Amino acid sequence: MIIKAQGIRKSFGTLEVLKGVDVEVSKGEVVAVVGASGAGKSTLLQILGTLSTPDAGTLVIDGENPLGMSSRALSAFRNRKIGFVFQAHHLLPEFTALENVMVPALIGGASASQAKERALNLLEEVGLSGRASHKPSELSGGEQQRVAIARAIVQSPSILFADEPSGNLDSRTKEDIHSLFFRLRDTLGQTIVIVTHDEGLAAQCDRALTMRDGLII
Repeated sequence: MIIKAQGIRKSFGTLEVLKGVDVEVSKGEVVAVVGASGAGKSTLLQILGTLSTPDAGTLVIDGENPLGMSSRALSAFRNRKIGFVFQAHHLLPEFTALENVMVPALIGGASASQAKERALNLLEEVGLSGRASHKPSELSGGEQQRVAIARAIVQSPSILFADEPSGNLDSRTKEDIHSLFFRLRDTLGQTIVIVTHDEGLAAQCDRALTMRDGLII
């Protein structure tokens, strides 16, 4: 198992959002997490992605325990092992598409030439090799999301987490982004966990985990 979480609990004040969630994901799986708003999907994703700490429970990612790491070690672990794609693209507006994709590689210690080569290869993989020098404001919503996906995988992470990655896109662009996820799994062996309200995307995944009231049902 590349992800093994057991007994994950999380509260915000008096509100218990996760009530003892168990999750296992195998390497190379594409898993959807579905359920009504407020079911705890995004909170679970943030904990699995080490962006948030659970109040109780255990988490093992690719054989390591991120919950026991110092903040510096956790940041390095996240840079090496985990990629994120959100509904909002979170691209740096003053940087080109190429520069945005290079950033995690540079943070991870790659040289500028190594980071550039990796980023150019991934922009080609996501169909944007001709847009490398464009800034986010010059790209469509779908193109911006493709840049965000390329940025998320430039470090060849073990797992890609996506939170409503096509929520802001029109239907045709949405289908293109969905197809891209499965192509990345097929070509790069990427493990992907996707929180989504899109029933069509969930149906394409290897498995769909349905959450209700803080539990997987």
